[in-house]
Amino acid sequence: MLKPKGEAALGFIFITLLVDVMGFGIIIPVLPQLIQRLIHGSISEAAIYAGWMAFAYAGMQFLFSPVIGNLSDKFGRRPVLLSSLLGFGIDYLFLAFAPTIGWLFIGRVIAGITGASFTTASAYIADISTPEKRAANFGLVGVAFGIGFIIGPVIGGILGNYNTQYPFLAAAALALLNAAYGYFILPESLSVEHRRPFSWGRANPVGSLIQLNRYKAVIGLAFSLFLVYIAVQSVQSVWTFYTIEKFQWSKAMVGYSLGFVGLLVAVVQGGLIRVVIPKIGQERSIWIGLLLYSFGLILFAFASEGWMMFAFLVPYCLGGIAGPALQGYMSNNVPANEQGELQGGLTSLASLSTIFGPLIMTWSFSYFTKPDAPFQFPGAPFAIGAVCMLLSTLLAVRSFRRN
Repeated sequence: MLKPKGEAALGFIFITLLVDVMGFGIIIPVLPQLIQRLIHGSISEAAIYAGWMAFAYAGMQFLFSPVIGNLSDKFGRRPVLLSSLLGFGIDYLFLAFAPTIGWLFIGRVIAGITGASFTTASAYIADISTPEKRAANFGLVGVAFGIGFIIGPVIGGILGNYNTQYPFLAAAALALLNAAYGYFILPESLSVEHRRPFSWGRANPVGSLIQLNRYKAVIGLAFSLFLVYIAVQSVQSVWTFYTIEKFQWSKAMVGYSLGFVGLLVAVVQGGLIRVVIPKIGQERSIWIGLLLYSFGLILFAFASEGWMMFAFLVPYCLGGIAGPALQGYMSNNVPANEQGELQGGLTSLASLSTIFGPLIMTWSFSYFTKPDAPFQFPGAPFAIGAVCMLLSTLLAVRSFRRN
């Protein structure tokens, strides 16, 4: 059940996120080749630069996401979300026309500062959802992610075969059109009576993380969530590099594989969680999902044929039942006028993990794919991710028992 006018508003936010994810997905298949061209280096060297680019983006997100979250609690979700979309549009233009690798970093910094679309969207969903339906409605974020990844990477792979620049221009157009769509269509979700004054004490990254400690049920799972964020960087940071290096996939093939990821995510987030989470409960959904994630990552690490990556995506994506359950569990333990702060804190936590996660994963991939490596093991990042997921499962179970 949604709050009044919530059903229409949920549709608006879904379309906004869908177009946003499509723009992000379009650039993924061609980013390694773009970096290689600008640095005149190998795929192993390009992976290191990709890790530092992720570091720059995540560092800015860590510093600014609590500010954005607190601003949305004061001024509303709509203006913050629109500013985020404009920032992404500018970033993609920098990527499209970058003459040197330094320009890519400038674009990533801009996107990191303004990139609060998912943070604000999560707070928006919390605003318009009743407590018992928040987990299911948070799943729509995953559906938007899934469908966007069905369409975006496939388009990016096809466009990239013609010109490396085309996917970035398409992504910029989508982001700017999305901002225009939101300006004319997206309603405000946070009523005036639920807004609160802006506080710098609560809008800094350390303060934002400390605020999570106010909620006993949240802080325990926050550590678990931190390890999940670290683990998924093994897929997000090196999937393209890994499949190109180990299976010699083309840009189009990378796009098709990510499109398949999107299809599975859409099925899990759009349908499965609405059945599974109410049936088995949020706690069981969390630890079962985390174990499935772990299993999928181990399979990725030791895949010997390209087709196996498609098959092994099934258990990995089924692990997606954990995310909405975690968000719903934590959101239900936070007051209505602090949902933006909660989501800002969680985004700070995610950004903190992505400051280090991509560096760990891209470095391990680069190290074990160099000619002078002690042994060749391009799947090392996935093995590291599996260990993090298992530790996350143990922490989640421990937190449930304490609560």
